[in-house]
Amino acid sequence: MRRKKDGFTLIEMTIVLFIIGLLILIIAPNINHQKDRANSVHTSAMTTVVQTQLDTYLDATEKKTASLGDLQKAGYLTSKQVKIAVKEGIKINGDDVKAGS
Repeated sequence: MRRKKDGFTLIEMTIVLFIIGLLILIIAPNINHQKDRANSVHTSAMTTVVQTQLDTYLDATEKKTASLGDLQKAGYLTSKQVKIAVKEGIKINGDDVKAGS
C-alpha cells in the first residue's frame, strides 16, 4: 500500500520554524541598532541645518543671538523644521547650536 504525501510532516515544519526563529534572533538586534544610528544621524543633520541657518541669519541681521522662533519668523527655518528641532532637543545657546539628550 502506497502512502499519499500531500503536505509537510511535523518534523519538516518544526525544522522550518526553528530556522525562521533563528534568523529572527540574528536580525532583530541589527534592526534596532540601525534605527538608533538613523536617529543619531538625523539629529546630527538637523543640528547642522539649524547651525547653518543661524550663522546665515546672524550674518544677515548683524545680531549677536537668535532663537528658533527668530529663525522661523525670518524665513530661515520652516515650522516643521522648528518642531523637529524642539522635539530632538536642539537648542541655541548664544550663537552655538547644541543637540540635547
